[in-house]
Amino acid sequence: MRPPYRTPDWLLERIALGELPPEVLAAARARLLEEPDGAARLAALEADTAAILARLPPAEVARRVQSRARVQRARGERPSRSFLPAFALVPALAVAALVVLVRPQVSAPVGPEVELEETRLKGLEARLTVHRQHAESAEELADGALAAPGDVVQLAYVAAGRAHGVILSVDGRGTVTLHAPESGTASVPLAPSGTHALPGAYALDDAPGFERFFLVTAETPFALDEVLAAARSLAALPEARASRLPLPSRYMQTSFLLEKSSP
Repeated sequence: MRPPYRTPDWLLERIALGELPPEVLAAARARLLEEPDGAARLAALEADTAAILARLPPAEVARRVQSRARVQRARGERPSRSFLPAFALVPALAVAALVVLVRPQVSAPVGPEVELEETRLKGLEARLTVHRQHAESAEELADGALAAPGDVVQLAYVAAGRAHGVILSVDGRGTVTLHAPESGTASVPLAPSGTHALPGAYALDDAPGFERFFLVTAETPFALDEVLAAARSLAALPEARASRLPLPSRYMQTSFLLEKSSP
């Protein structure tokens, strides 16, 4: 006799994040709340996140980044991307950054409900999200939003099942910057589900025109050389604001554009 269905931890995370199609989310949440401990598991997840954030006031994070940028300007330096600890994130990113993904055990019973969810999730697309940090809150930005030098932003990704990837950016000055990994020669493993913030927020520099972030993913590990070469090639073109990276079809790519205002 098969044990009663229990929402696995990885799906509980997706429910908490809202990272499911609306109809799937509604059905998964309703099923979770019908389980004897479903409501308590969800409440515990949310309470843990709130407790962590209570110890990490976002205003202090913004103050540190702004102070660092002022020092650089006073020295005549270009404002650089000022990296901060991953846990110094704002409330709007709390669940995305702080929830720990737990994979289902191989030996756990898999019912038809889980199989259905996994089939539906395969249709989701990998993507980037960007939040701009303010003193007491975070603002989720839309693709193409206007940003300014010194804005503190936090990148996060949704891998949608893709196993390996790299996140980089191209700016209006033609500079290519690696964000994940920050250095090295190979792609990094991606958490297969949920939204996951990068290990640091940073302040945008004064590159003119735009800053465009790319998430490039593949099913297997890959060297960065080909992706970086494609990014440098695109960065040198007038079409860098809108064109795709010139990469083979084995890579999946998505981008997020920030238009830059003048300093």
